[in-house]
Amino acid sequence: MKRTTSLSAAVAVSLAASLLLTTGTASAKEKPAPSHSGRDLYGTKAPYTPQGKPGRYQRAPKGFVPVFTENVARHGSRAMTDSGDGDAVLTVLGKAKNQGALTHLGAKLDRQVRSLLAAASAVGYGNLSARGAEEHRQTALRMEQRLPSLFAGIADRHEPIVVETSGVPRAVASADAFTGGLASGEPALTGLIRAPVTDKNLLYFHKQPQNADYQAYVKGDPALTAVLAGIDADPRTTEAAHRVVARLLQDGYAATLSGKDQVSFARSLYQLYSAAPDLAVEAPDVDLTPFLARRDAQWFAYLDDAEEFYQKGPAFSGRTITYKMAGVLLDDLLAQARAKAAGTSGSGAVLRFTHAEEIEPLAALMGLPGSTEPAEAGQPYTYGNNPWRGAEVSPMAANIQWDLFANTPPEGRPTAYLVRMLYDEKETAFKPSCKPVAKGSYFYELDELQHCLTHG
Repeated sequence: MKRTTSLSAAVAVSLAASLLLTTGTASAKEKPAPSHSGRDLYGTKAPYTPQGKPGRYQRAPKGFVPVFTENVARHGSRAMTDSGDGDAVLTVLGKAKNQGALTHLGAKLDRQVRSLLAAASAVGYGNLSARGAEEHRQTALRMEQRLPSLFAGIADRHEPIVVETSGVPRAVASADAFTGGLASGEPALTGLIRAPVTDKNLLYFHKQPQNADYQAYVKGDPALTAVLAGIDADPRTTEAAHRVVARLLQDGYAATLSGKDQVSFARSLYQLYSAAPDLAVEAPDVDLTPFLARRDAQWFAYLDDAEEFYQKGPAFSGRTITYKMAGVLLDDLLAQARAKAAGTSGSGAVLRFTHAEEIEPLAALMGLPGSTEPAEAGQPYTYGNNPWRGAEVSPMAANIQWDLFANTPPEGRPTAYLVRMLYDEKETAFKPSCKPVAKGSYFYELDELQHCLTHG
């Protein structure tokens, strides 16, 4: 593709100067340090934590102002999708109680599980929780605070704010919470926010007919089935399950449970453990951390991450089945930015709300940090050999944001357009084949992205 727009030498110099003036900004190529915050214990159910630092963002080059923004966001924290894991745990606890076989700790678990299930039922299984709504409201307010001139301009020019969702209730509710946050921060935007429209091909693509090959892969690809079975069969799974059971059930009763039953019980308990923080508002007294030792929670988090990695992440070396389908979303990000630059779109912002099944493939396709390394043949994914972590790649309310900046050039020169990407609100470099406008910069020419993201 012909690449027509380039930065002048003066602009490049001003960008380099702005980098020197911006304190505390790491190199765009710096490899992120592993997380030790405890978020990894919850996998992709981890509640959202913004990764950016207010006041520490790089300045745009002199003369460039924001003219458009767009995002792709996962729905916020939610209730678990059904009561199955809770019912399974309660069944085991009930049988043990009838035989007087609960430990002191085990006797406390029943009430905790029932409280969590009641909270989930009240919200509606699978629906957005109060925490999830607040995650999106606050993300929207921070977006406005980062781009005050953009949103003031959107209001002054009466530019529409387009909202698109998968149509799933928790995604629609997330969109409503986000746009509500925008309107509360800048009331003049209220009449400019369009009603959400559903686009399943764009924001629920993993379930659409055109991706039947992916659905077949998840359902029964021999390599996928084999690697996940091998990971589950690791002796550390039964060892962790035995420790979990021993904390809650007396030895005599625990011995009556098969190894498979113990694993099933422990994994169901872990699912509740990882879901509980998402319902912190509705179930403030629920705390499942005493019932799972940290090392056991970490192991079961790894088992969940392995499934996510192979089903939605970079998966197997040499195969693209898990993430090539995200091309439709990457293409739309580029198309919306180019339409704004070309003057064929009057929108001030395009906001999209989707799911982990879309965010994880998009992260792999775009080469976002921690999302790129597939597993080599004969070397299954582990925490020791791969940086991929569900809590970092796609926590609840995970988001990818592109901000478009434009300058006012001297007469006779074309307008130049730059893009900055934020990943969970942290300035993030595009993949190495994309060249920023200056070393260490997070700003890229729009034409450069069109070239490197579609040809690289």
